[in-house]
Amino acid sequence: MSVLLMAVSLATTAAPPATTTLAARIDAHIGTPRFAAADWGIAVVSLDDGRTLYAHRADHLMQPASTTKLFTAALALSTLGADYRMPTRLLAGGAIANGRLDGPLILYGMGDPTLGTVNTSADWADQLAGQLAASGVRRVHGNVIADDSYFRGPSTGSGWEAGDLQSAFAAPASALSVNENSVRVTVTPAARVGQLAHVTLDPADAGLQVENTLLTIPARTPNDISLYRAPGAATLQAFGSVALGATPRHYKLSLPDPAASAGAQLLQALRHRHIQVDGKLLVRHWPQGDGSLPADASIVAEVFSPPLGEILHRGLKRSQNLYLQNLLLAAGASPLADAPAPSAFVSSEQRAIEALHRLLDKIGIPPSASALVEGSGLARRDLTTPNALVRLLVYLAAQPQAALLRESLPIAGVDGSLIWRMRGTAAQGNVHAKTGSMAYVQCLAGYVTTASGERLAFAIMLNNYVPASGAPRPSAEVDAIAVMLANLTGGG
Repeated sequence: MSVLLMAVSLATTAAPPATTTLAARIDAHIGTPRFAAADWGIAVVSLDDGRTLYAHRADHLMQPASTTKLFTAALALSTLGADYRMPTRLLAGGAIANGRLDGPLILYGMGDPTLGTVNTSADWADQLAGQLAASGVRRVHGNVIADDSYFRGPSTGSGWEAGDLQSAFAAPASALSVNENSVRVTVTPAARVGQLAHVTLDPADAGLQVENTLLTIPARTPNDISLYRAPGAATLQAFGSVALGATPRHYKLSLPDPAASAGAQLLQALRHRHIQVDGKLLVRHWPQGDGSLPADASIVAEVFSPPLGEILHRGLKRSQNLYLQNLLLAAGASPLADAPAPSAFVSSEQRAIEALHRLLDKIGIPPSASALVEGSGLARRDLTTPNALVRLLVYLAAQPQAALLRESLPIAGVDGSLIWRMRGTAAQGNVHAKTGSMAYVQCLAGYVTTASGERLAFAIMLNNYVPASGAPRPSAEVDAIAVMLANLTGGG
């Protein structure tokens, strides 16, 4: 064989470039008949040299579900900073003399979503009452006002669905949030058939009235437990049946009025500290209050949230909707938000979205590539493109908080919402990514290091997918592509 023929032979038998093989693998996966009616959008970019390794409908708008939280995280870090701590304050609305406050005592929240949680501030109310007592106040000659008007606008995010609002995952956002704005409902059968089952609330001061018609029925018969609270109502309807001797069933529902629940907890703490309150508990919401306070109001006690970076860590790992929606609203309410003075009313949510648009413009993400309306991803009105998500991830990877953000993302097979996914693959302990899921939507966006050591940012979005009976879980379909990225070598 001549030298020329040998060269041609070698050229035709050399391994194809890794990106060509990767494209073939991904195309084969997403091109299977079960996805004929679904929409895939994928973008994969190297953090090392900026080249695009794979793209499929990467500039098409799609529903991102909870990968929306990445945009909220970027805004919160940019506007408030990783070290920002949200205060919850007690304010005296009058003069204090001889241990008596002549005027209202105002419990004023500024968005801390962790208030009342274990290992953070479970004793927040006692802390505030203790500080008030230490200042010498023994009597409040006025009302206690629980005020959450720091957030201007409705407590539900734009586009949230009414059918979700009873559930804890769609708990209302509030500047005065407590116990993650949720209540634990326990249903226990009565001692005898025909008696009403027991329905208990934790915390008991959740502000819910229970109308219980749940009957205890003979043992070893199927339970039929229904719980319903109409949007905006404070009455929980419990109906159906529960079998005698059945194990107690637990449910987690949203609070109807978090500020009222926080105020009730504060009143209890004041009594514990032997501080007399002459008035009653009042609640002030927007638009009754616009965030402004009496001119003579003074801070008499306060507690602080963990640093924002820690809140992000908890919120992204668990995909906790309240945490990220509260952070969005806190960014919008903050005077630190770089925004022109509005000529008309603008809600905290809308102000935050406008600030997000300015940040995305700075990053190089055009308005046509991202149309978000809230901060959690619960809204089906949220739209973005795979390329927009990847550009955001590339930007975040170059910021001072890059390590904080990366470690706040769920890790495949290790923790958070990815704890049970991609175990036993090259993605385990390697993929750091935000999950996103709702009916007919499955997304994953984050970072992975290939088998060759190349660092990638990726966004994998599957929309309008209804799996057939016996088909793999939608999350497994998305994960399969992330595993391909983790397995990628120089030779494909």
